[in-house]
Amino acid sequence: MKHTSYSLVMIAALSLAALPAQAAGCYADYKAKQENPLRLHYGVAEITGACSKAAARAQLSQRLAANGWTLLNIVSVFGNEGLNQRRDSAGPNFLRF
Repeated sequence: MKHTSYSLVMIAALSLAALPAQAAGCYADYKAKQENPLRLHYGVAEITGACSKAAARAQLSQRLAANGWTLLNIVSVFGNEGLNQRRDSAGPNFLRF
């Protein structure tokens, strides 16, 4: 019985240790355009759910279209560690969409 209790405690501890990794953010940097007149922008956006280019493409296409922009491409998908290095490049489009 003691062995079972110890095992359950270890499983619970390991599960809690994994929570911060699961809570890490997911972001994508992308390029978008508007027509008439032609305007281009580079931006960074937070992605929910699966952290993949496909998920980023689906979410950003809708978000951008609602504001008159067309998604050109997803440059990359990354976690919290890549946010600060992209802040200046994205300018006003940092976490805007």
